[in-house]
Amino acid sequence: MTTLRDIPASRRVRANGDGTVYQRKDGRWEAAGYVLAPGNTRRRVRVYGTTRKDALAKLTEKIAASNRGLPVPSAQGSVAGYLTYWLENVAVHHLRENTHTRYAACVHRYLIPGLGKKKLAKLTAKDIRTRLNQLRTTCQCCTRGIDARRDQPRCCAAGQCCHKLLSPLTLTYIHSVLKSALEHAVREEEIPRNVARNVRTGTPRPRRFEPLTADEARQLLTAAQSHRLHALFELALHTGHRKGELLGLRWEDIDLGQGTAAIRRTLQRTSAGGLTTLPTKTRASERRIALPTRCLQSLKLHHEQQQREREAAETTWQHNGHVFTSAQGRPIDPTNLTRAFTTLLRNAGLRRIRFHDLRHTTATLLLEQGVELVVIKELLGHAHIGVTATVYAHVRLRLQRDAIDTLSTALDGPTNATTVSADGGEPPPCVATVR
Repeated sequence: MTTLRDIPASRRVRANGDGTVYQRKDGRWEAAGYVLAPGNTRRRVRVYGTTRKDALAKLTEKIAASNRGLPVPSAQGSVAGYLTYWLENVAVHHLRENTHTRYAACVHRYLIPGLGKKKLAKLTAKDIRTRLNQLRTTCQCCTRGIDARRDQPRCCAAGQCCHKLLSPLTLTYIHSVLKSALEHAVREEEIPRNVARNVRTGTPRPRRFEPLTADEARQLLTAAQSHRLHALFELALHTGHRKGELLGLRWEDIDLGQGTAAIRRTLQRTSAGGLTTLPTKTRASERRIALPTRCLQSLKLHHEQQQREREAAETTWQHNGHVFTSAQGRPIDPTNLTRAFTTLLRNAGLRRIRFHDLRHTTATLLLEQGVELVVIKELLGHAHIGVTATVYAHVRLRLQRDAIDTLSTALDGPTNATTVSADGGEPPPCVATVR
């Protein structure tokens, strides 16, 4: 009687749907079978191995994934080809222009040089981790040839490497860009899964900022009183608006009678359109806030000053309705505002900070005054309260420490002393004073 063991391995019959396994003339083993393909169709795939067991294991894995509803990847191109396609046809329609520019720089500068030649369907988490480790430990002056393009080399070309390494925040950003691109490849059924999700880059430390203290903020406002943009600096410190939101304000957005301001747009410089008015950063950034009396008075004076400048400019005035403009009525370039702010800090004798740190100053001072986190979140226009809590966690910890110290002082106060009265009786009960 013939048994399964007596039949040669190359001639054994497999059940329907299990595929076929046979040995090639070159000695390798080949397994073939039908699996699920994009578009709910079926496609015949072939896998190879040095032994029958290896080829069969590979085919079994693909059939098992097909039975779970995962289609076989259809991507035949390289990672560089897909990233270029994603930037030009997908990301450009879903991202702001400046954000798309940063994404493109990240792809062409860091991702394509290390991963571009690999097949998209064969990209693994190990490949991504290896590339991130290379970026983490390699001097960028050497890798990108920055030093070779300088008039006077001071790094690798001069024999003294400066070890210009990427920060953890930059590495996390590179990983997130790749993860977004591969996520879209999964949605288009180009690849079965996003292998970038299996790579952990760690949680980088948030960028440190040094907001102004209350005394420094008062010193800045005093120095800004003679500046033609005094109302802008005062509004930035009292409301925490972003730079683009302040420059994008129009007089139609401000209700001086009700004392409110509506944030509807932002002014930014883009590489293609120059100074452009764009929607707010997020949907939550579009908000209406109450203005303090001091800011309302400054805005009224600023409006009168703007009217005088308009009369002096006559026909050269360019009316666009913006609250803060140049002396000729043109919108203010964000870079010019940064220069004016740096000069103001120097004249006030204050340390140099970013303009965005005025926003951090507003939130920090509000927290120290006991304002609730949800109110600060609405004022700043954060999308989620978790963003506010994360950014200003150090302030909350300091406030908790102050509260605990206050409680400790109260508990360490005077206690009831057990003394005997003159008549030999117990002293009357007394209450310890709590300060």
